[in-house]
Amino acid sequence: MVLKKERAIGNKLISIETGKMAKQANGSAVVRCGDTMVLVTATCSKEPREDIDFFPLSVEYQEKTYAAGKIPGGFFKREGRPTEKAILSARLIDRPLRPLFPDGFKNDTQVVAFVISSDQENDADVLATVGASVALSISDIPFSGPIAAVRVGKIGNELIVNPTYAQVEESDMELIIAGTDDSILMVEGESRELKEEEMLAALEFGHKYIRELIDLEKEIIKEFSPVKLEVVLPEIPADVVDSIEKFCRDRVKKAIQIADKKSRHNELKTILDEFATEHDETFEEYSSFIKEHFHQIEKEEMRSMIIKDDRRLDGRGMDDIRPIECETGILPRTHGSALFTRGQTQSLGVTTLGTKIDEQIVEGLDGDKSKSYMLHYNFPSFSVGEVRPFRGPGRREIGHGNLAERSLKPILPTEENFPYTIRIVSDVLESNGSSSMATVCSGSLSLMDAGIPVKCHVAGIAMGLIKEDKNVKILTDILGDEDHLGDMDFKVAGTREGITAFQMDIKISGLSFDIMKEALDKAFQARQKILDIMEKTIAQPKTDLSPYAPRILTLMIPTERIGEVIGPAGKVIRGIIEATGVKIDIDDSGLTVIASPDVEKAELAKSKIEAIIEEPETGKEYAATVKRIMNFTAINEK
Repeated sequence: MVLKKERAIGNKLISIETGKMAKQANGSAVVRCGDTMVLVTATCSKEPREDIDFFPLSVEYQEKTYAAGKIPGGFFKREGRPTEKAILSARLIDRPLRPLFPDGFKNDTQVVAFVISSDQENDADVLATVGASVALSISDIPFSGPIAAVRVGKIGNELIVNPTYAQVEESDMELIIAGTDDSILMVEGESRELKEEEMLAALEFGHKYIRELIDLEKEIIKEFSPVKLEVVLPEIPADVVDSIEKFCRDRVKKAIQIADKKSRHNELKTILDEFATEHDETFEEYSSFIKEHFHQIEKEEMRSMIIKDDRRLDGRGMDDIRPIECETGILPRTHGSALFTRGQTQSLGVTTLGTKIDEQIVEGLDGDKSKSYMLHYNFPSFSVGEVRPFRGPGRREIGHGNLAERSLKPILPTEENFPYTIRIVSDVLESNGSSSMATVCSGSLSLMDAGIPVKCHVAGIAMGLIKEDKNVKILTDILGDEDHLGDMDFKVAGTREGITAFQMDIKISGLSFDIMKEALDKAFQARQKILDIMEKTIAQPKTDLSPYAPRILTLMIPTERIGEVIGPAGKVIRGIIEATGVKIDIDDSGLTVIASPDVEKAELAKSKIEAIIEEPETGKEYAATVKRIMNFTAINEK
């Protein structure tokens, strides 16, 4: 049975079709906007996995190059590892879906999104979230949907739903929202110092269209009556539960009051190990359940301590920020460096300046782009006291790095005013919550230490939530365990004037606008306090660049004279580079960038180029060796 429904969302027609493609998946759907189409499938294994204590969900997002009429570059001519864009899009789909699967569901589940047509105007990521919701809802996979997602932009004073790529470029914000009929599940985006009330207005604007999309989904879903897979929880004898409770609960209650993360974790491990030793036969038979129940006790006691006693794991009040230390200039040969420490979270931020040659080329369905600013986030295992092999960056590192990169982008100077390539690296040296926001702070400090003319500092803070029925506690500057055992992770970065980036994930079925407003207000107050500390360390960018940073000079060459400067087979430009030791880059418009750590050599190279393109002036004397005199000119020796 092929079903197709469509509806105008804003000023664009969106259609959902199912029953034509990928019929052997548990569920599938094709979502279309303009000529952009995405096929989304949902499949799961027939039997649950017995060897795990988590829900094994994976989300894959692939941009097929044929979608834009392209052939992949490289030797193999086929799609390779996921691009950064694909990884970020997969995360955007995963995060609102994950809280809506039932507890105890352990069947391997996979959602796959293929971008199969791209008009190079409409982004497929929010369409893929809609497709995932439909595919899951019409399948036998247990899922408490439907959900939908939209992108919101703002040009002037007008909010726009699902803006095109071109509109996003000129927009004051890019906000991606996912939610259900009555609440928000996920928020991600960036903005140019957006006020808190403006963000709430954008969220409400976007949620209106989310409801419209869900109504469209329901028109498809109502035609299906799938029998959902039953989640069978193991039967555990009551005496096993009683044994765990009697042995562990009181001791766990005391252990979670240990402020130091490492000491607290060691004590909790000791309790579980001692229970295993004393109940070795029971532990072996029910080991998976015992670990899960022990974790549940820890979660209940932590949440109870916060709700009833207004006391957090490290003893802080709800609005308290951990002690902060800032240092700059700690690495002598780098262009800019900073160490930002907040409690047991620490980020080493390093800024490096390069030339146009160092720009990153990014291939995408909407065309190739060059990036003159990038931020890379690294999370080595020693930062949490663990041992893991070093491999390439994972999805978490790419996601956190993207959030921090977006946070700092609005304060950077334009390329016209500062023609450098800027790379920031954050090495997380310790982690106990909110390392991405520590990266924002260390990155901001290192930018000023590098002498880059940024307009001001950016600081970031992560907010948490504990919600038990009507009892709600919002936590400022959450710890790793408060994130893990809590209901929300809401990261907000910004300047004194407004928000520059944000990301919210929740583990409950939804979040009201009243709670979001309170969280934003508390995040604003915390951000001001952090900025106070950062400004005491370094309030303005250094007046001079590092002596090890390249000095860049620019000039414009008339396009018709570019060939003279380059010379036959590049002979002239290579001669200037060899004589001066500089780097020279000339683009098609004639913009010439000369870079060298030695400003005198850069000036010498510039003068040589100017001599080539200089137009002779009547009456002006020129020094030259005349090799031959003709009746219309004199030939000089260069």
